[in-house]
Amino acid sequence: MVRNVADEIADLDPEDFHLLSGVEHGMRFSEWVSREKLPEFARLTPEEVDYRLERMLDREFLERKTIQYEGVQLTFAGYDVLALHAFAERDTVEGFGSPLGVGKESDVYEVQSFRPMALKFHREGYTQFREVHRGRDYTSEKEHTSWQYTARKAAEREYDALETLYPTVNVPRPVDHNRHAIVMEKVDGTELSKAKLEPAQASGVLDLILREVATAYREGYVHADVSEYNVFVNEDGVVLFDWPQATPADHENARELLDRDVENIVRYFQQKYPSDVPDVDLTAVADAVASGEFGSVDDY
Repeated sequence: MVRNVADEIADLDPEDFHLLSGVEHGMRFSEWVSREKLPEFARLTPEEVDYRLERMLDREFLERKTIQYEGVQLTFAGYDVLALHAFAERDTVEGFGSPLGVGKESDVYEVQSFRPMALKFHREGYTQFREVHRGRDYTSEKEHTSWQYTARKAAEREYDALETLYPTVNVPRPVDHNRHAIVMEKVDGTELSKAKLEPAQASGVLDLILREVATAYREGYVHADVSEYNVFVNEDGVVLFDWPQATPADHENARELLDRDVENIVRYFQQKYPSDVPDVDLTAVADAVASGEFGSVDDY
């Protein structure tokens, strides 16, 4: 988890944001931005750059390397600062709260808006950039792809999916998006992996999840990563979250990904609730989900 930078933003000057934005601009062309280019990119005088650069390095919003030339790049903390600043200027976020969840590829915090919301920072590419670069189709064709680009594209993809699916599919309501960050509805409930369902509930909850998967497919998306870790269970039903790998239903691999989602979630229930979930024909279930005809696992 990258540190919480919310409390530090108040100490920054407009020129600090100019410098950070200038480095961000330069990283579109090179992993490390030459110091000589910073006055041009940040639209600051060389003297102002010198002063602001040391401030940002001290706060670890930037990092520097001097092997072949002196270059700088944003850290994820610096990228967080830029996204939070944008949300604050748009009055999307008024206050920052405690962590709601920390994963390999994202950090989620509670934030205050007109009501409590969730702010998700995408972290794809920061620690395992090469693996992410190979594995995600939205980066595979770019010769120069930074972690910054990878995380931003993941956030864009997730936000686009949420905007398309909400409210027809039970997903968090999207509120705003900037760079690698998304503000969305804070969903109450228990993560499926931590839920202890009664025997009579198991098949019913599985049915609810598969119906949401079917509806999402009809509306144009495959989740592509359905598991017990991205489903909330609450008294109103289920909510599917974490959509950065969402794939359009007309993608050439969509049906394969849909089949995998169905198999993953059915096998989870069969393993955790072996006496309460039937041994189903997975192909028939996936066909029914894809065709929009799915009703209950008890039918298969």
